[in-house]
Amino acid sequence: MHGLLRRLFAPRWQHPDPEVRRKALQSLDPQHSEQREALLSLASDSDSDIQLAALLALDDIEKLLAAYPPHQENESWFNAVCQRLTGAEGHSDLQQRQAQVALLSDQRLLNAIALQGDNLGLRLIAVEQLSNEADLVHQACHNSVAAVRHQAAQRIDSEESLKRLLKEARRDRQIIRFAKEQLTQRRNDEQWLEEQQEQREHLLRQLEQHARAPWEPLYGGRLRHLEREWQQLNHPPSISQEQRFQQAMLGCRKTLHDHETQEQAHQQRLARRAEADSTRDHLLEGLEETLEGLTQAEELTAQDIDSLRAQRQLLGQRWQALSDLHPPNEVTQQRYSQALAQYEQSMEAWQRWQAQCPAVERALANSDDQALSKHVNACRWPEALTPPALLAQAQKQLASQQAAPASPEVSHDALEGELDNFEHLLERGAFKSASRLHQRLKPTFDALTDEEAKPLKRRLKHLGARLAELRDWRGFVAGPKREQLCASIEALADDPHMAESALDRHHRQLVKEWKALGDAAANREQSARFRAASDRIHERLAPWRDQLDQEREANLRGREALCKQLETLLAQPAEDADPDVLREIRDKARHQWRHYSPIPREHSEAIGRRFGAIRHRLQALIDQRAEQIAAQKRSMIEQVQALQNDSEQPLATRIAHTKRLQQQWRSLGRAPKGDEQALWKTFRSACDQLFAQRDAQKQEQAARQQQTLDQLQHLIDDMDSWQPAHANEAERLEAYLARLQQLEPLPRNRRSDGMQKRLGGILRAKRERLSRLEVVDKVQQWHALLPLINAHLAADHRALSGEDAQTVDAAGVLTAPLPTTYRDAHQRRNEVRSSTTQPLSSAQQDDVEEQLARLRVHLSLLALGSVKQRDEPLRLAIQVERLNNGLNAERSKADELEEVLVDLLALGPMPKRLWQQEVNELDNLLGRLARPPQP
Repeated sequence: MHGLLRRLFAPRWQHPDPEVRRKALQSLDPQHSEQREALLSLASDSDSDIQLAALLALDDIEKLLAAYPPHQENESWFNAVCQRLTGAEGHSDLQQRQAQVALLSDQRLLNAIALQGDNLGLRLIAVEQLSNEADLVHQACHNSVAAVRHQAAQRIDSEESLKRLLKEARRDRQIIRFAKEQLTQRRNDEQWLEEQQEQREHLLRQLEQHARAPWEPLYGGRLRHLEREWQQLNHPPSISQEQRFQQAMLGCRKTLHDHETQEQAHQQRLARRAEADSTRDHLLEGLEETLEGLTQAEELTAQDIDSLRAQRQLLGQRWQALSDLHPPNEVTQQRYSQALAQYEQSMEAWQRWQAQCPAVERALANSDDQALSKHVNACRWPEALTPPALLAQAQKQLASQQAAPASPEVSHDALEGELDNFEHLLERGAFKSASRLHQRLKPTFDALTDEEAKPLKRRLKHLGARLAELRDWRGFVAGPKREQLCASIEALADDPHMAESALDRHHRQLVKEWKALGDAAANREQSARFRAASDRIHERLAPWRDQLDQEREANLRGREALCKQLETLLAQPAEDADPDVLREIRDKARHQWRHYSPIPREHSEAIGRRFGAIRHRLQALIDQRAEQIAAQKRSMIEQVQALQNDSEQPLATRIAHTKRLQQQWRSLGRAPKGDEQALWKTFRSACDQLFAQRDAQKQEQAARQQQTLDQLQHLIDDMDSWQPAHANEAERLEAYLARLQQLEPLPRNRRSDGMQKRLGGILRAKRERLSRLEVVDKVQQWHALLPLINAHLAADHRALSGEDAQTVDAAGVLTAPLPTTYRDAHQRRNEVRSSTTQPLSSAQQDDVEEQLARLRVHLSLLALGSVKQRDEPLRLAIQVERLNNGLNAERSKADELEEVLVDLLALGPMPKRLWQQEVNELDNLLGRLARPPQP
């Protein structure tokens, strides 16, 4: 009973029967709160039709879209949602519908909205949400609004979709043109990409081959050329290509580094060997001088022996260390062995003397001549070695006691050894030691009267003459040299016009040469003269050296002032500082910093740290301002995107506002390097979408463009029929180009592209023909100069034959005035000939022959494009030079030919044999260049 009553008294919209609830729903008014609550309840009804009817009665598009996903396949739901979103039914405002469409992902709904929407902005938002290119092609072909078609077409990327668009788009010519342009651009991009890849592969193969090749003199130049060619390619390489490039570059750099390392190691080995030889010679000379001093001293002491022993020990250690690194040569090793033998002989004699010394001292005290003679003989003291004082006393006492003279054979043998030592000193050039030994030996030899001593006297006399000759020679060489150095430094001191830097350099060189003479032919007068002149130069250079110090101080003050200015700028930076201006300040500061150089060494580190900190702060300021500009540019992008959807303002007003935003964009400066390109691409894309609406209003320009193309066609036909016959007709080509500029800008279509391609080919052909004609004129001009060239050759022959050099007068030889470009070469030829007073040396002839061969190879490259195998090194050098010259300014073939001919005229004096050897080939090459181009 209770359930029956509830059904009888319950509202009809809560009836169990769906049909009853549907009929009750039609009478509910959403304006009444109670009935609206009923509609909200029915919006969750289990029956989909009742639920849809309740949502439509509520006219709430958000709730309708929230309930739509489970019923996407229901046509009633789809049509209702589509009608509400497109504005065909319902009272939802435009902004709300646009916001809901922007959140949609159902492609079917988006397609329907793009086709049926009541607002352009709504349709554009729907198209923006489409992701399937098939739907975009359908919109671009069948949408009734041009702006929607254009936006949909611009979002198509794949080649297949573009071909379908070109086939199905029959209503909009702009869409067809867009599809054709995109397909053409794709083909051009693919072709360009293929060319880039081929060039990169070619460069990679060359680099890899270069990396495997051994080092040669032009290895580094070719590597730099290949690297520069790689960097000039626009398309980025793939990962594998980049890896191959880096691997090849590592191999090339390793080859260069290995060669440099080997060269440096070779030079270091040579330097170490030279240093070791010099050190070894100094050590050996020291030991030899010490041993020689022992033979010439008044007496031998224990201190002398200890000094000799210490010097021998040092020599042995250093000699072994140096020999481990670099073995000595044979002569030095022999000297070393002789010095060691003399040392061992001296040390053994000293040891024997130390053993016999007490006995000799006792025998002297006891006046025991027999024992004294025994012990002295036991010492076996060498005749060439100076004996100790006690031994000398004992020998003197024994000599006075002996009635019979010493054995003449022993005495003569000792004197023979002294003469051998004397001759050895003369051969070594030891003047002082030889002079002392000669003074000691001369009284001894004068006292000899026997017949057997005459050969020894004659030898001493001969060696004395050699000593005098050595004395004269040292004075002959060193004396004039010292006089010359004195005169040179006095002339240098008296020269008031020489620059201080050159004066200081020459003064240092003269002082170095003076010190290198040592004590040879030295005298006080010349030393005083040299020192006085040197002091005068020092006094004269004192202000200059002070000026150099002042310049260093001025550079230091300049760097400090630069740092102070930058610190002032960074202390109070302008809020609207342009980062481009700050970057310019940073670059100029670096340039000025390098300009203020050098500075005092003691201040360089501190001021360098200060400038480095300033540069870091300045870069931080630049980055901060760039981020601020990036934020402003993002705001401008949002403004342009808002203008796209603003249908209330006229299109002209929105275009003008967009242009103002573009001007403001350009005046802002640059954002950070990583963000600038992305921001500009987004901004430009937004502007292009707005300008696409304006392009629809420019169809009336087609007639004028057609007229322009007709005029261009007439101009092309006129140019094609014109065949220049002389190089001076280039003005007519410039007149054609001026007429062509008057027709610009040209329209962009297939006909225009074809005409421009044809025009480009015609221009290239005409320019090439004019260039050939200009080359022919240059060769004809050279042929007109042949009398002058022959006159120069005849004058060169006379000058090289020993006759007086004659100056060739161009006016007397040529019937026409000499061209301006050849005047300097003609003058140089005369000047070089006038400076030649004797036949050329072999080096000069080789130089002239090399220059003539270089000009012949250069001319062969211009005429034939190739050279013979023997001229390959010259060809490679000329190609590198032409490549380097072409980096600064592009030269025409005629200008390059003229430079070669000018150098050929200036080359001299020219031997007749050499010219006859090359003239036939030069004439053949010029004959090839003189052939006129075929029409």
